[in-house]
Amino acid sequence: MNATEDALPARESMEFDVVIVGAGPAGLSAAIRLKQLAQEAQTEVSVVVLEKGSEVGAHILSGAVIDPVALNRLIPDWKEKGAPLNTPVTKDVFLILGPGGALRLPNFLMPPLMSNHGAYIVSLGNLCRWLAEQAEALGVEIYPGFAAAEVLYNEDGSVKGVATGDMGIGQDGQPKDSFMRGMELHGKYTFIGEGVRGSLAKSLIAKFDLDAGKQPQKFGIGLKELWQVDTDKHQPGLVQHTFGWPLKSRTGGGSFLYHLEDNLVAVGFVVHLNYKNPYLSPFEEFQRFKTHLAIADVLEGGKRISYGARAITEGGFQSIPKLTFPGGALIGCSAGMVNLPRIKGTHNAMASGMMAAQAAFAALGDNRHNDELVQYQAEFDRSDVIKDLKMVRNVKPLWSRFGTWIGIALGSIDMWMNNLRIGLPFTLSHGKPDYATLEKAARHKPIDYPKPDGKLSFDRLSSVYLSATNHEEDQPVHLKLKDPGIPISVNLPEYAEPAQRYCPAGVYEVIVDQSGENPRFQINAQNCVHCKTCDIKDPSQNINWTVPEGGGGPNYPNM
Repeated sequence: MNATEDALPARESMEFDVVIVGAGPAGLSAAIRLKQLAQEAQTEVSVVVLEKGSEVGAHILSGAVIDPVALNRLIPDWKEKGAPLNTPVTKDVFLILGPGGALRLPNFLMPPLMSNHGAYIVSLGNLCRWLAEQAEALGVEIYPGFAAAEVLYNEDGSVKGVATGDMGIGQDGQPKDSFMRGMELHGKYTFIGEGVRGSLAKSLIAKFDLDAGKQPQKFGIGLKELWQVDTDKHQPGLVQHTFGWPLKSRTGGGSFLYHLEDNLVAVGFVVHLNYKNPYLSPFEEFQRFKTHLAIADVLEGGKRISYGARAITEGGFQSIPKLTFPGGALIGCSAGMVNLPRIKGTHNAMASGMMAAQAAFAALGDNRHNDELVQYQAEFDRSDVIKDLKMVRNVKPLWSRFGTWIGIALGSIDMWMNNLRIGLPFTLSHGKPDYATLEKAARHKPIDYPKPDGKLSFDRLSSVYLSATNHEEDQPVHLKLKDPGIPISVNLPEYAEPAQRYCPAGVYEVIVDQSGENPRFQINAQNCVHCKTCDIKDPSQNINWTVPEGGGGPNYPNM
Protein backbone atom coordinates (compact mmCIF):
# COMPACT_ATOMS: atom_id res chain seq x y z
CA MET A 1 0.00 0.00 0.00
CA ASN A 2 1.30 3.45 -0.89
CA ALA A 3 2.07 5.95 1.82
CA THR A 4 -0.97 8.11 2.61
CA GLU A 5 -1.27 11.52 4.23
CA ASP A 6 -2.71 9.88 7.38
CA ALA A 7 0.30 7.58 7.73
CA LEU A 8 2.87 10.35 7.36
CA PRO A 9 3.98 12.75 10.08
CA ALA A 10 2.42 16.21 10.00
CA ARG A 11 4.24 18.83 7.98
CA GLU A 12 5.95 21.67 9.78
CA SER A 13 5.00 25.17 8.68
CA MET A 14 6.61 28.57 8.38
CA GLU A 15 4.82 31.92 8.20
CA PHE A 16 5.73 34.74 5.80
CA ASP A 17 4.14 37.90 4.54
CA VAL A 18 4.71 36.89 0.92
CA VAL A 19 5.53 33.44 -0.48
CA ILE A 20 6.92 33.39 -4.02
CA VAL A 21 7.11 30.22 -6.11
CA GLY A 22 9.89 30.36 -8.71
CA ALA A 23 13.26 32.14 -8.69
CA GLY A 24 12.93 33.40 -12.25
CA PRO A 25 12.95 37.03 -13.40
CA ALA A 26 9.37 37.65 -12.22
CA GLY A 27 9.71 36.05 -8.80
CA LEU A 28 13.06 37.62 -7.98
CA SER A 29 11.92 41.05 -9.18
CA ALA A 30 8.86 40.78 -6.94
CA ALA A 31 10.99 39.80 -3.96
CA ILE A 32 13.46 42.63 -4.51
CA ARG A 33 10.71 45.21 -4.97
CA LEU A 34 8.95 44.14 -1.77
CA LYS A 35 12.15 44.58 0.23
CA GLN A 36 12.90 47.90 -1.45
CA LEU A 37 9.45 49.21 -0.51
CA ALA A 38 9.89 47.97 3.04
CA GLN A 39 13.23 49.77 3.32
CA GLU A 40 11.74 52.99 1.99
CA ALA A 41 8.90 52.76 4.53
CA GLN A 42 11.27 51.68 7.32
CA THR A 43 9.22 48.60 8.03
CA GLU A 44 9.67 44.84 7.78
CA VAL A 45 8.21 42.44 5.23
CA SER A 46 9.14 38.77 5.30
CA VAL A 47 9.61 37.25 1.84
CA VAL A 48 10.56 33.71 0.81
CA VAL A 49 11.29 32.38 -2.68
CA LEU A 50 11.06 28.67 -3.49
CA GLU A 51 13.03 27.30 -6.45
CA LYS A 52 12.70 23.69 -7.65
CA GLY A 53 16.10 23.73 -9.39
CA SER A 54 19.22 22.64 -7.53
CA GLU A 55 20.34 26.27 -7.58
CA VAL A 56 18.93 29.54 -8.83
CA GLY A 57 19.28 29.55 -12.62
CA ALA A 58 19.54 25.76 -12.96
CA HIS A 59 16.18 25.56 -14.77
CA ILE A 60 16.33 28.93 -16.54
CA LEU A 61 16.55 28.73 -20.32
CA SER A 62 16.02 31.58 -22.74
CA GLY A 63 17.68 33.06 -25.85
CA ALA A 64 18.18 35.68 -24.51
CA VAL A 65 18.15 39.24 -25.75
CA ILE A 66 16.64 41.40 -23.04
CA ASP A 67 15.24 44.88 -23.08
CA PRO A 68 16.63 46.44 -19.86
CA VAL A 69 13.63 48.73 -19.33
CA ALA A 70 12.35 46.82 -16.27
CA LEU A 71 15.83 46.28 -14.82
CA ASN A 72 16.45 50.02 -15.13
CA ARG A 73 13.43 50.65 -12.92
CA LEU A 74 14.15 47.88 -10.43
CA ILE A 75 17.90 48.44 -9.92
CA PRO A 76 18.92 51.70 -11.65
CA ASP A 77 22.60 51.20 -10.76
CA TRP A 78 22.79 47.63 -12.09
CA LYS A 79 25.93 48.38 -14.07
CA GLU A 80 27.81 49.50 -10.98
CA LYS A 81 26.56 46.43 -9.11
CA GLY A 82 27.97 44.08 -11.73
CA ALA A 83 24.87 42.76 -13.46
CA PRO A 84 25.95 40.23 -16.14
CA LEU A 85 24.79 42.32 -19.08
CA ASN A 86 28.11 42.34 -20.90
CA THR A 87 27.17 42.29 -24.58
CA PRO A 88 25.08 45.13 -26.01
CA VAL A 89 23.43 44.38 -29.33
CA THR A 90 25.45 45.94 -32.14
CA LYS A 91 23.79 44.49 -35.25
CA ASP A 92 20.40 43.05 -36.27
CA VAL A 93 20.15 40.57 -39.17
CA PHE A 94 16.91 39.02 -40.49
CA LEU A 95 17.14 36.10 -42.92
CA ILE A 96 14.67 34.05 -44.92
CA LEU A 97 16.11 30.55 -45.33
CA GLY A 98 15.50 28.27 -48.30
CA PRO A 99 16.94 24.80 -48.87
CA GLY A 100 19.84 26.19 -50.89
CA GLY A 101 20.46 29.68 -49.58
CA ALA A 102 19.37 32.69 -47.57
CA LEU A 103 17.85 36.07 -48.35
CA ARG A 104 18.56 38.97 -46.02
CA LEU A 105 15.66 41.31 -45.35
CA PRO A 106 16.59 45.01 -45.33
CA ASN A 107 16.35 46.36 -41.79
CA PHE A 108 14.37 49.40 -42.92
CA LEU A 109 11.49 47.07 -43.86
CA MET A 110 11.22 45.70 -40.32
CA PRO A 111 8.76 47.34 -37.91
CA PRO A 112 10.57 49.60 -35.41
CA LEU A 113 9.70 47.43 -32.41
CA MET A 114 11.71 44.59 -34.00
CA SER A 115 14.89 46.59 -33.52
CA ASN A 116 17.14 45.41 -30.69
CA HIS A 117 18.88 48.75 -30.29
CA GLY A 118 19.57 49.26 -26.58
CA ALA A 119 19.10 45.58 -25.72
CA TYR A 120 21.67 43.11 -24.37
CA ILE A 121 22.55 39.51 -25.20
CA VAL A 122 22.68 37.63 -21.91
CA SER A 123 22.57 34.31 -20.14
CA LEU A 124 19.23 34.60 -18.39
CA GLY A 125 20.32 31.96 -15.90
CA ASN A 126 23.29 34.09 -14.88
CA LEU A 127 21.10 37.18 -14.67
CA CYS A 128 18.78 35.31 -12.29
CA ARG A 129 21.75 34.22 -10.19
CA TRP A 130 22.77 37.88 -9.91
CA LEU A 131 19.21 38.97 -9.09
CA ALA A 132 19.15 36.32 -6.34
CA GLU A 133 22.30 37.85 -4.83
CA GLN A 134 20.61 41.27 -4.80
CA ALA A 135 17.49 39.79 -3.21
CA GLU A 136 19.42 37.97 -0.49
CA ALA A 137 21.38 41.12 0.30
CA LEU A 138 18.03 42.77 1.02
CA GLY A 139 16.97 39.96 3.35
CA VAL A 140 14.94 37.71 1.04
CA GLU A 141 15.06 34.03 1.98
CA ILE A 142 15.67 31.83 -1.09
CA TYR A 143 15.36 28.06 -0.90
CA PRO A 144 16.67 26.26 -4.01
CA GLY A 145 16.08 22.54 -4.31
CA PHE A 146 12.57 22.76 -2.86
CA ALA A 147 9.74 22.14 -5.33
CA ALA A 148 6.34 23.64 -4.51
CA ALA A 149 4.07 20.67 -5.15
CA GLU A 150 0.72 21.69 -3.68
CA VAL A 151 -1.42 24.80 -3.17
CA LEU A 152 -2.81 25.16 0.36
CA TYR A 153 -6.17 26.77 1.02
CA ASN A 154 -7.85 28.46 3.97
CA GLU A 155 -11.34 27.44 5.07
CA ASP A 156 -12.83 30.35 3.13
CA GLY A 157 -11.25 29.04 -0.10
CA SER A 158 -8.49 31.64 -0.31
CA VAL A 159 -4.92 30.55 -0.96
CA LYS A 160 -3.01 30.00 2.26
CA GLY A 161 0.37 29.18 0.75
CA VAL A 162 2.11 26.15 -0.71
CA ALA A 163 3.64 22.89 0.43
CA THR A 164 6.91 21.51 -0.87
CA GLY A 165 7.02 17.91 -2.04
CA ASP A 166 8.09 15.10 0.23
CA MET A 167 11.64 13.90 -0.32
CA GLY A 168 12.75 10.28 -0.21
CA ILE A 169 9.65 8.53 -1.54
CA GLY A 170 10.41 5.39 -3.56
CA GLN A 171 8.86 4.32 -6.84
CA ASP A 172 6.50 2.11 -4.86
CA GLY A 173 5.15 5.16 -3.06
CA GLN A 174 6.68 4.15 0.27
CA PRO A 175 9.05 6.31 2.35
CA LYS A 176 12.72 5.35 2.12
CA ASP A 177 15.39 5.73 4.80
CA SER A 178 16.12 9.17 3.37
CA PHE A 179 12.47 10.29 3.73
CA MET A 180 11.89 13.92 4.66
CA ARG A 181 8.42 15.42 4.95
CA GLY A 182 7.60 18.47 2.89
CA MET A 183 7.26 21.88 4.46
CA GLU A 184 4.23 24.17 4.47
CA LEU A 185 4.93 27.82 3.72
CA HIS A 186 2.03 30.06 4.64
CA GLY A 187 1.77 33.56 3.28
CA LYS A 188 -0.56 36.49 3.57
CA TYR A 189 -0.11 36.54 -0.21
CA THR A 190 1.32 33.90 -2.55
CA PHE A 191 2.84 34.73 -5.94
CA ILE A 192 3.06 32.00 -8.56
CA GLY A 193 6.01 32.59 -10.87
CA GLU A 194 6.80 29.04 -12.03
CA GLY A 195 7.22 29.97 -15.69
CA VAL A 196 5.44 28.39 -18.63
CA ARG A 197 2.77 25.76 -17.89
CA GLY A 198 3.60 25.49 -14.22
CA SER A 199 1.68 22.80 -12.36
CA LEU A 200 0.43 25.11 -9.60
CA ALA A 201 -0.59 27.84 -12.04
CA LYS A 202 -2.44 25.25 -14.11
CA SER A 203 -4.43 24.13 -11.07
CA LEU A 204 -5.18 27.68 -9.92
CA ILE A 205 -6.33 28.81 -13.37
CA ALA A 206 -8.76 25.88 -13.42
CA LYS A 207 -9.97 26.26 -9.80
CA PHE A 208 -10.67 29.99 -10.02
CA ASP A 209 -11.69 29.96 -13.71
CA LEU A 210 -9.04 32.61 -14.41
CA ASP A 211 -9.12 32.02 -18.17
CA ALA A 212 -12.86 32.60 -18.53
CA GLY A 213 -13.54 34.72 -21.61
CA LYS A 214 -9.93 34.45 -22.76
CA GLN A 215 -8.46 32.82 -25.84
CA PRO A 216 -6.66 29.52 -25.26
CA GLN A 217 -3.02 29.98 -24.38
CA LYS A 218 -0.71 29.18 -27.30
CA PHE A 219 2.76 27.72 -26.99
CA GLY A 220 5.99 26.98 -28.80
CA ILE A 221 8.90 24.77 -27.92
CA GLY A 222 12.26 26.48 -27.83
CA LEU A 223 15.42 24.39 -28.22
CA LYS A 224 18.79 25.93 -27.52
CA GLU A 225 22.45 25.02 -27.68
CA LEU A 226 25.42 27.03 -26.52
CA TRP A 227 28.47 26.82 -28.78
CA GLN A 228 32.04 28.03 -28.45
CA VAL A 229 33.06 29.07 -31.97
CA ASP A 230 36.27 30.05 -33.70
CA THR A 231 37.42 33.58 -32.97
CA ASP A 232 37.29 34.61 -36.62
CA LYS A 233 33.60 33.62 -36.78
CA HIS A 234 32.59 35.38 -33.60
CA GLN A 235 30.86 38.77 -33.84
CA PRO A 236 30.03 39.99 -30.32
CA GLY A 237 26.68 41.77 -30.29
CA LEU A 238 25.31 40.20 -33.48
CA VAL A 239 21.65 39.18 -33.29
CA GLN A 240 20.41 37.04 -36.19
CA HIS A 241 16.86 35.79 -36.63
CA THR A 242 15.58 33.53 -39.40
CA PHE A 243 12.38 31.88 -40.56
CA GLY A 244 11.67 29.41 -43.32
CA TRP A 245 13.64 26.21 -43.96
CA PRO A 246 13.55 23.53 -42.68
CA LEU A 247 9.97 24.22 -41.56
CA LYS A 248 7.21 24.20 -44.15
CA SER A 249 4.99 27.26 -44.58
CA ARG A 250 2.12 25.83 -42.52
CA THR A 251 4.40 25.11 -39.56
CA GLY A 252 5.24 28.24 -37.60
CA GLY A 253 8.64 28.85 -36.09
CA GLY A 254 12.06 30.36 -36.56
CA SER A 255 15.57 30.55 -35.20
CA PHE A 256 18.12 32.79 -33.53
CA LEU A 257 21.89 33.12 -33.35
CA TYR A 258 23.08 35.41 -30.57
CA HIS A 259 26.81 36.19 -30.28
CA LEU A 260 27.71 36.69 -26.61
CA GLU A 261 31.13 37.35 -25.08
CA ASP A 262 34.02 34.85 -24.88
CA ASN A 263 33.44 33.34 -28.35
CA LEU A 264 30.06 32.00 -27.21
CA VAL A 265 27.10 31.76 -29.59
CA ALA A 266 23.60 30.82 -28.49
CA VAL A 267 21.81 28.99 -31.29
CA GLY A 268 18.12 28.37 -30.88
CA PHE A 269 15.12 27.07 -32.75
CA VAL A 270 11.43 27.61 -31.99
CA VAL A 271 8.55 25.50 -33.32
CA HIS A 272 5.00 26.67 -32.70
CA LEU A 273 3.09 23.86 -31.02
CA ASN A 274 -0.02 24.31 -33.16
CA TYR A 275 1.61 22.19 -35.87
CA LYS A 276 -0.56 19.53 -37.54
CA ASN A 277 1.76 16.71 -38.62
CA PRO A 278 2.18 14.11 -35.83
CA TYR A 279 5.39 12.87 -37.49
CA LEU A 280 7.11 16.24 -37.01
CA SER A 281 9.95 16.28 -34.47
CA PRO A 282 10.99 19.75 -33.24
CA PHE A 283 14.31 18.32 -32.03
CA GLU A 284 15.12 16.80 -35.43
CA GLU A 285 14.09 20.01 -37.22
CA PHE A 286 16.52 21.91 -34.99
CA GLN A 287 19.35 19.52 -35.80
CA ARG A 288 18.60 19.77 -39.52
CA PHE A 289 18.45 23.58 -39.32
CA LYS A 290 22.07 23.73 -38.14
CA THR A 291 23.26 22.10 -41.37
CA HIS A 292 22.10 25.09 -43.44
CA LEU A 293 25.08 26.91 -44.95
CA ALA A 294 24.14 30.18 -43.25
CA ILE A 295 24.29 28.49 -39.85
CA ALA A 296 26.91 25.77 -40.40
CA ASP A 297 29.43 28.38 -41.50
CA VAL A 298 29.37 29.86 -37.98
CA LEU A 299 29.33 26.58 -36.06
CA GLU A 300 31.82 24.46 -38.03
CA GLY A 301 35.04 24.01 -36.08
CA GLY A 302 33.27 25.01 -32.88
CA LYS A 303 32.23 22.99 -29.84
CA ARG A 304 28.74 22.43 -28.50
CA ILE A 305 28.88 22.89 -24.74
CA SER A 306 25.27 22.92 -23.55
CA TYR A 307 21.75 21.96 -24.62
CA GLY A 308 18.24 22.55 -23.31
CA ALA A 309 14.59 22.96 -24.21
CA ARG A 310 11.64 24.87 -22.80
CA ALA A 311 8.08 25.66 -23.74
CA ILE A 312 7.33 29.30 -24.59
CA THR A 313 4.02 31.15 -24.20
CA GLU A 314 2.85 32.64 -27.49
CA GLY A 315 -0.79 33.58 -26.87
CA GLY A 316 0.00 37.11 -25.76
CA PHE A 317 -2.60 39.80 -25.18
CA GLN A 318 -5.76 37.78 -25.76
CA SER A 319 -4.61 34.73 -23.78
CA ILE A 320 -3.45 36.28 -20.50
CA PRO A 321 -5.73 34.97 -17.75
CA LYS A 322 -7.03 37.01 -14.87
CA LEU A 323 -3.95 37.59 -12.73
CA THR A 324 -5.42 37.61 -9.23
CA PHE A 325 -7.22 35.14 -7.01
CA PRO A 326 -8.07 35.25 -3.30
CA GLY A 327 -4.73 35.16 -1.53
CA GLY A 328 -2.35 35.62 -4.41
CA ALA A 329 -1.42 36.34 -8.00
CA LEU A 330 0.11 34.98 -11.18
CA ILE A 331 3.29 36.72 -12.34
CA GLY A 332 5.57 36.40 -15.37
CA CYS A 333 5.18 33.52 -17.78
CA SER A 334 2.88 31.68 -15.40
CA ALA A 335 0.41 34.07 -17.03
CA GLY A 336 2.18 34.30 -20.42
CA MET A 337 3.86 37.63 -21.14
CA VAL A 338 6.12 36.91 -24.11
CA ASN A 339 6.04 39.34 -27.01
CA LEU A 340 6.23 36.70 -29.75
CA PRO A 341 7.56 38.78 -32.71
CA ARG A 342 10.30 40.22 -30.51
CA ILE A 343 10.94 36.83 -28.82
CA LYS A 344 11.15 38.76 -25.55
CA GLY A 345 9.36 38.30 -22.26
CA THR A 346 11.90 38.98 -19.52
CA HIS A 347 11.16 42.71 -19.28
CA ASN A 348 7.42 42.05 -19.04
CA ALA A 349 7.89 39.26 -16.48
CA MET A 350 10.01 41.51 -14.27
CA ALA A 351 7.53 44.36 -14.56
CA SER A 352 4.63 42.10 -13.58
CA GLY A 353 6.50 40.93 -10.49
CA MET A 354 7.20 44.52 -9.50
CA MET A 355 3.54 45.49 -9.93
CA ALA A 356 2.36 42.53 -7.86
CA ALA A 357 4.88 43.46 -5.16
CA GLN A 358 3.59 47.02 -4.99
CA ALA A 359 0.00 45.83 -4.66
CA ALA A 360 0.87 43.32 -1.94
CA PHE A 361 2.94 45.85 -0.01
CA ALA A 362 0.06 48.32 -0.04
CA ALA A 363 -2.33 45.60 1.13
CA LEU A 364 -0.01 44.58 3.97
CA GLY A 365 0.21 48.22 5.00
CA ASP A 366 -3.57 48.24 5.29
CA ASN A 367 -3.43 45.10 7.47
CA ARG A 368 -5.08 43.04 4.74
CA HIS A 369 -4.26 39.43 3.98
CA ASN A 370 -5.41 36.57 1.75
CA ASP A 371 -7.80 38.76 -0.20
CA GLU A 372 -7.67 39.62 -3.89
CA LEU A 373 -4.98 42.07 -5.03
CA VAL A 374 -7.26 44.03 -7.34
CA GLN A 375 -4.72 46.85 -7.45
CA TYR A 376 -2.27 44.56 -9.25
CA GLN A 377 -4.77 43.70 -11.97
CA ALA A 378 -5.78 47.34 -12.37
CA GLU A 379 -2.15 48.48 -12.61
CA PHE A 380 -1.34 45.72 -15.09
CA ASP A 381 -4.30 46.63 -17.30
CA ARG A 382 -2.93 50.14 -17.82
CA SER A 383 0.76 49.23 -17.84
CA ASP A 384 3.42 49.29 -20.53
CA VAL A 385 3.31 45.48 -20.44
CA ILE A 386 -0.22 45.27 -21.78
CA LYS A 387 0.54 48.02 -24.32
CA ASP A 388 3.59 46.04 -25.48
CA LEU A 389 1.49 42.91 -25.99
CA LYS A 390 -1.50 44.68 -27.50
CA MET A 391 0.60 46.12 -30.32
CA VAL A 392 1.45 42.62 -31.57
CA ARG A 393 -1.76 40.82 -30.64
CA ASN A 394 -2.69 39.89 -34.22
CA VAL A 395 0.72 38.63 -35.38
CA LYS A 396 0.32 35.07 -34.06
CA PRO A 397 -3.26 34.59 -35.35
CA LEU A 398 -2.27 35.89 -38.80
CA TRP A 399 0.73 33.55 -38.91
CA SER A 400 -1.40 30.59 -37.83
CA ARG A 401 -4.14 31.30 -40.38
CA PHE A 402 -2.09 32.17 -43.43
CA GLY A 403 1.21 30.34 -42.94
CA THR A 404 4.72 31.71 -42.73
CA TRP A 405 5.04 33.75 -45.91
CA ILE A 406 1.67 35.50 -46.10
CA GLY A 407 1.16 35.49 -42.33
CA ILE A 408 4.47 37.18 -41.51
CA ALA A 409 3.91 39.77 -44.24
CA LEU A 410 0.45 40.58 -42.87
CA GLY A 411 1.78 40.60 -39.32
CA SER A 412 4.53 43.04 -40.29
CA ILE A 413 1.99 45.33 -41.92
CA ASP A 414 -0.15 45.17 -38.78
CA MET A 415 2.86 46.04 -36.59
CA TRP A 416 3.70 48.99 -38.85
CA MET A 417 0.09 50.16 -38.63
CA ASN A 418 0.14 49.87 -34.85
CA ASN A 419 3.37 51.84 -34.78
CA LEU A 420 1.54 54.56 -36.70
CA ARG A 421 -1.45 54.18 -34.34
CA ILE A 422 -3.75 52.98 -37.12
CA GLY A 423 -3.71 49.25 -36.34
CA LEU A 424 -6.62 46.85 -36.79
CA PRO A 425 -9.54 47.91 -34.58
CA PHE A 426 -10.20 44.32 -33.50
CA THR A 427 -8.36 41.38 -31.96
CA LEU A 428 -8.15 38.14 -33.91
CA SER A 429 -8.81 34.84 -32.16
CA HIS A 430 -6.34 31.98 -31.80
CA GLY A 431 -8.81 29.18 -32.42
CA LYS A 432 -8.06 25.72 -31.09
CA PRO A 433 -5.69 24.92 -28.23
CA ASP A 434 -2.43 23.43 -29.48
CA TYR A 435 -3.20 19.81 -28.62
CA ALA A 436 -6.37 19.98 -30.76
CA THR A 437 -4.53 21.08 -33.91
CA LEU A 438 -2.73 17.75 -34.32
CA GLU A 439 -4.17 15.73 -37.21
CA LYS A 440 -4.46 11.96 -37.55
CA ALA A 441 -1.36 10.15 -38.79
CA ALA A 442 -3.28 8.76 -41.77
CA ARG A 443 -3.35 12.29 -43.26
CA HIS A 444 0.45 12.61 -43.21
CA LYS A 445 3.58 10.79 -44.26
CA PRO A 446 6.47 10.02 -41.90
CA ILE A 447 9.36 12.48 -42.15
CA ASP A 448 12.73 10.98 -43.04
CA TYR A 449 15.19 12.89 -40.89
CA PRO A 450 18.93 12.51 -41.62
CA LYS A 451 21.09 10.72 -39.11
CA PRO A 452 23.14 13.02 -36.85
CA ASP A 453 26.72 13.60 -37.96
CA GLY A 454 28.11 14.23 -34.47
CA LYS A 455 29.60 17.54 -35.62
CA LEU A 456 26.66 19.84 -36.30
CA SER A 457 23.73 17.54 -35.57
CA PHE A 458 23.32 15.22 -32.60
CA ASP A 459 20.99 12.67 -31.03
CA ARG A 460 18.71 13.25 -28.06
CA LEU A 461 20.62 11.30 -25.44
CA SER A 462 23.97 13.01 -26.05
CA SER A 463 22.09 16.30 -25.94
CA VAL A 464 20.37 15.51 -22.63
CA TYR A 465 23.80 14.63 -21.23
CA LEU A 466 24.93 18.21 -21.94
CA SER A 467 21.94 19.57 -20.00
CA ALA A 468 23.34 17.86 -16.85
CA THR A 469 19.84 16.54 -16.18
CA ASN A 470 19.59 14.33 -13.12
CA HIS A 471 16.71 12.89 -11.12
CA GLU A 472 16.77 10.56 -8.16
CA GLU A 473 16.10 7.25 -9.92
CA ASP A 474 14.06 5.63 -7.17
CA GLN A 475 11.19 8.11 -6.96
CA PRO A 476 7.63 8.15 -8.29
CA VAL A 477 7.38 9.09 -11.97
CA HIS A 478 6.46 12.77 -12.13
CA LEU A 479 4.85 12.45 -15.58
CA LYS A 480 1.40 11.19 -14.68
CA LEU A 481 -0.85 9.37 -17.15
CA LYS A 482 -4.54 9.90 -16.46
CA ASP A 483 -5.21 6.61 -18.29
CA PRO A 484 -2.15 4.36 -18.79
CA GLY A 485 -3.85 2.61 -21.70
CA ILE A 486 -4.34 5.72 -23.88
CA PRO A 487 -0.82 5.87 -25.44
CA ILE A 488 -1.15 2.40 -27.00
CA SER A 489 -4.92 2.15 -27.50
CA VAL A 490 -5.54 5.65 -28.87
CA ASN A 491 -2.42 7.73 -29.53
CA LEU A 492 -0.45 4.98 -31.30
CA PRO A 493 -3.06 3.90 -33.89
CA GLU A 494 -4.49 7.38 -34.46
CA TYR A 495 -1.45 9.68 -34.12
CA ALA A 496 1.55 7.29 -34.35
CA GLU A 497 2.12 8.22 -30.68
CA PRO A 498 3.62 11.70 -31.19
CA ALA A 499 5.18 11.83 -27.70
CA GLN A 500 8.09 9.90 -29.21
CA ARG A 501 8.81 12.93 -31.40
CA TYR A 502 7.60 16.09 -29.68
CA CYS A 503 9.61 15.34 -26.54
CA PRO A 504 13.11 16.85 -26.97
CA ALA A 505 14.70 14.57 -24.38
CA GLY A 506 13.76 10.99 -25.31
CA VAL A 507 11.44 10.61 -22.32
CA TYR A 508 8.73 8.71 -24.19
CA GLU A 509 9.23 5.49 -26.18
CA VAL A 510 7.05 2.82 -27.73
CA ILE A 511 8.79 -0.52 -27.18
CA VAL A 512 7.90 -3.67 -29.12
CA ASP A 513 8.99 -7.26 -28.62
CA GLN A 514 11.37 -9.22 -30.87
CA SER A 515 8.57 -10.01 -33.30
CA GLY A 516 7.73 -6.32 -33.64
CA GLU A 517 4.43 -6.84 -31.83
CA ASN A 518 2.95 -6.12 -28.40
CA PRO A 519 3.85 -2.43 -28.12
CA ARG A 520 4.17 -0.86 -24.70
CA PHE A 521 4.63 2.74 -23.65
CA GLN A 522 7.78 3.53 -21.69
CA ILE A 523 8.46 6.72 -19.74
CA ASN A 524 12.14 7.52 -19.12
CA ALA A 525 11.42 10.19 -16.52
CA GLN A 526 15.10 10.59 -15.61
CA ASN A 527 15.65 12.30 -19.00
CA CYS A 528 13.03 15.00 -18.45
CA VAL A 529 14.35 18.55 -18.95
CA HIS A 530 11.10 20.07 -17.62
CA CYS A 531 10.09 21.65 -20.92
CA LYS A 532 6.35 20.80 -20.36
CA THR A 533 5.74 20.11 -24.07
CA CYS A 534 4.06 16.78 -23.27
CA ASP A 535 1.55 18.48 -20.98
CA ILE A 536 0.70 20.88 -23.80
CA LYS A 537 0.77 18.83 -27.02
CA ASP A 538 -0.51 15.36 -26.08
CA PRO A 539 -3.59 15.02 -28.32
CA SER A 540 -5.54 13.11 -25.66
CA GLN A 541 -4.47 15.49 -22.86
CA ASN A 542 -3.52 12.37 -20.96
CA ILE A 543 -0.14 13.53 -19.58
CA ASN A 544 0.00 15.68 -16.47
CA TRP A 545 3.42 17.15 -15.73
CA THR A 546 4.05 17.43 -11.98
CA VAL A 547 7.13 18.42 -10.03
CA PRO A 548 9.66 15.69 -9.19
CA GLU A 549 11.75 15.80 -6.03
CA GLY A 550 13.25 19.22 -5.50
CA GLY A 551 16.64 19.67 -7.11
CA GLY A 552 15.87 17.23 -9.92
CA GLY A 553 15.97 18.13 -13.59
CA PRO A 554 18.48 20.04 -15.70
CA ASN A 555 21.40 22.01 -14.33
CA TYR A 556 21.91 24.57 -17.05
CA PRO A 557 25.21 26.47 -17.02
CA ASN A 558 25.20 29.90 -18.69
CA MET A 559 21.84 29.30 -20.39
